[in-house]
Amino acid sequence: MENILKVSDMINENFIIDLISDDKEAVLEELLDVICESPLITDCKRFRKEIFKREKLMSTGIGYEIAIPHARHKTVKDFVIALGRKKEGLEYASIDDKPVKLIFMIGASDKQDKDYIKLLSRLVLRLKNKEFVEKLLSAESPAEIYRNIVETK
Repeated sequence: MENILKVSDMINENFIIDLISDDKEAVLEELLDVICESPLITDCKRFRKEIFKREKLMSTGIGYEIAIPHARHKTVKDFVIALGRKKEGLEYASIDDKPVKLIFMIGASDKQDKDYIKLLSRLVLRLKNKEFVEKLLSAESPAEIYRNIVETK
């Protein structure tokens, strides 16, 4: 039986924040500070470099006010996700040139090739649901965002 990857299994309520910064690099740093609290990331300095290296390659702003900065590296033991929300939006060089309001940062092991692609596509598919995205944006707190992620199929 195939292992079904669930975003809700990989995100910790403590890794969901309302972002303070107003520029892309600073927002990525905020999320890196959060995601690096995970014991699944063994070398945060290296993971940080990988996230910025990936972002230089091409913006992870996928459109629809969403960005998914991500990196696979040997310093990550297993999937870990952090989520930052910027209700008023943030310039992010997205493919549709719209400001970004939700940023899902994903770390994965360099050995998780197939599951990594599955997770990214599963997340993008969920985020195409406008009602779901609106729930995340209108939630009163990170705890409510977490509940919406866990409860929405």
